[in-house]
Amino acid sequence: MRGMIPEDVHELTGVADPRLSPDGRRVAFVVWRIDREANEYRSRIWVVPADGSAPPAPFTAGEKRDGSPRWSPDGTRLAFTSTRERDAAQLYVIPADGGEARRLTDLKEDVTQPAWSPDGVRIAFSSRVRDASGEIEDERRRPPRRLTRLQFKLDSVGWISDRRRHISIVPSDGSAGPEQITHGDSENGAPAWSPDGARIAFVSARHDDWDIDCFTDLYLVPSKGGTPERLTGTDGNCEAPSWSPDGRLLAYKFTPDRLDDSPHHTQIAVIEPAGKRERRLLSGSLDRNCGPYPEIREPLWESADRLLFPLDDHGNVHLYRVAANGGGGPERIIGGESCVTGFDSAGGVLVHAASTPTSLAELFRGSRPLTEVGRAFKEGRKLASPERFTAVSPDGTEVEAWIIRPAGCEAGSRYPVLLNIHGGPFTQYGNRFFDEFQVYSGAGYAVLYSNPRGSSGYSEEWGRAIRGSGGTGSGQGEGGPGWGSVDYDDLIAVTDEALKRFDFCDPARVGVMGGSYGGFMTSWMVGHTDRFKAACTERALNSFHSEWGSSDFGWTFKSVTGAFLFENPEAYLRLSPLTYAPNIKTPLLIVHSENDLRCAVEQAEALFTTLRVLKRDVELVRFPAESHELTRSGSPAHRVARFEIILDWLARRL
Repeated sequence: MRGMIPEDVHELTGVADPRLSPDGRRVAFVVWRIDREANEYRSRIWVVPADGSAPPAPFTAGEKRDGSPRWSPDGTRLAFTSTRERDAAQLYVIPADGGEARRLTDLKEDVTQPAWSPDGVRIAFSSRVRDASGEIEDERRRPPRRLTRLQFKLDSVGWISDRRRHISIVPSDGSAGPEQITHGDSENGAPAWSPDGARIAFVSARHDDWDIDCFTDLYLVPSKGGTPERLTGTDGNCEAPSWSPDGRLLAYKFTPDRLDDSPHHTQIAVIEPAGKRERRLLSGSLDRNCGPYPEIREPLWESADRLLFPLDDHGNVHLYRVAANGGGGPERIIGGESCVTGFDSAGGVLVHAASTPTSLAELFRGSRPLTEVGRAFKEGRKLASPERFTAVSPDGTEVEAWIIRPAGCEAGSRYPVLLNIHGGPFTQYGNRFFDEFQVYSGAGYAVLYSNPRGSSGYSEEWGRAIRGSGGTGSGQGEGGPGWGSVDYDDLIAVTDEALKRFDFCDPARVGVMGGSYGGFMTSWMVGHTDRFKAACTERALNSFHSEWGSSDFGWTFKSVTGAFLFENPEAYLRLSPLTYAPNIKTPLLIVHSENDLRCAVEQAEALFTTLRVLKRDVELVRFPAESHELTRSGSPAHRVARFEIILDWLARRL
């Protein structure tokens, strides 16, 4: 049986966003798939008995994109978002036993984050709201944008200065249109109703310099509208509020990041809105990041005094329980070599969605699977499992790594090796299905990957090991050495150990590749060593100088460079792979998206121009109409084409 090939992208599917009915008897969840002919993603809502007494059944048509299923408090209705009638996702309500869905909104922008009021009469949601100029369809007649804040664009979203995200409320019976309850030049989201329905907690940034320091706070606003009241101290990032059943506490995710002092672990916190409002951290003893990427959901109240939350741990995403008073410490309730991708609890029942390296995300109650949406995909091809090993860096640091054997690996044969480097860098490669690894293995490559220093999933010290210096000197100092330092050492150590340990790896045919920060490291590595025979750098940050002003968040890299550009331009040059481009002799494929606002396409153009002038072996591939998220949510046709281009490049060089 063959391994995965690029065209198999069209067969991918999975379970997402499980939600239990209030009595815990039924689970609504999203099943997504890819429509090859339309070159679009589709999704529909399914429902399954939580006890597994009957097979899951589709609940909505899913002709386009249905998502965000949310049960009414009495369990008789289900709210969801859908693009079935409009290009933008609208809010709908449908009887829980089936029937016609009623559309509640008719907006120009997507409805997100729907939340029922406790009495089921109203639904809050967030959506971007265009100002008057944004309603002008003819770009040639639209007035120029006048900018006073840095957060005026966002990757995969576009211009946001004239379409800020706000919170609105709409009657759940469709008797009236939405009423906006937040206003002004600020970003607002994550609405959460108080148990008495009188107030809504939400996340916003409304202080004078919110666009520069990137701090967010929790706010309260009367559900009838009024002036928002700030609850937290503008000393980090507050996200995902969640009320305790008695309304006494608000749980939320808190990250104490500053521009010159990140990353830090995201922690689970609680405050008393009606009390002293002193933050109490509940997860600090774990020394793990409690804000996995991609984001899963808010801290969930399992009962009046216990919370559930996920965290990164050695390549896994596990689920933990903790008492709201912090007593007894957090307890792991779902572990194993897998990644939790969603969860819910109601009526004494707990369900979760999870993925492994050889299985797409499925729904579980405990260890019992409730779905098998990925069964056909798994049975139709041979998926390869990773083997874990440990490498030792030059300073004695142990680095966790994995290798996947090439499809059809035969004893006595040697195969080319691909060192893969993840993005972030404060994320992790994990024990979840990853199409990239399966495609490269299926094409005959040994796939090597690791979580070097700077990754999440380990101690906070590990994640902070590649910060830049806090001063304005050489970039060396108490802050740390910056990117391309001990992370480089770790990656070289992982490569050396794999070549020594696994006899199927061909040391004469080793390539390196990565995207975003992984693209930075790929560009950096081939500028500092000639040991790789081919490389592919994708959506990379190649020049901190130009990233400063061209990126949607370029000024926030002070924690990497140790200073703002105007404070120490030399540090920006020293840490930029472009500076070392004349040293690059490795054949290099540069892949970038033309609508990337995180790392603008000029990052690729500058490196390509330099190497072409130097007459090096280089190729630039530009994907139109794609953002920084090409490999995850880009056009399916482009995802397939990208794989084919990379495999063609590697076949010719390795």
